[in-house]
Amino acid sequence: MKGSRVGRRLGGQQLALSFRMLSGENISARFVVPTVAASVDIVAHVGVEADGRRRVREIVAVPGRVEADVIETEVIFSTSGGRLVRAQGMPPRPERFAVAGIDVHQLLGDGRAEQGIG
Repeated sequence: MKGSRVGRRLGGQQLALSFRMLSGENISARFVVPTVAASVDIVAHVGVEADGRRRVREIVAVPGRVEADVIETEVIFSTSGGRLVRAQGMPPRPERFAVAGIDVHQLLGDGRAEQGIG
């Protein structure tokens, strides 16, 4: 798996996770992919604007489900019209956030309201 990439798809978007740091002769995708899927709750995709500024383009939840080495995601926020807009996804495992005093359902609502951010 040296230098390989594992793709994941949801809603027609292709995202890639690079496992260069974990690659080696003794580590296979059958171990790495489910381990990453179970360890990561949220991923923020950041892009660089033409003027060099970084901007969050999308925030996705990683519920931990894997099928055929594909990590499923749920979109929490996506870019629409140059703004970050609330989508329907919710972060998985809300109890992990509750330990830090964060009520994700109160913070994000039910996921159906479109709220522009920034």
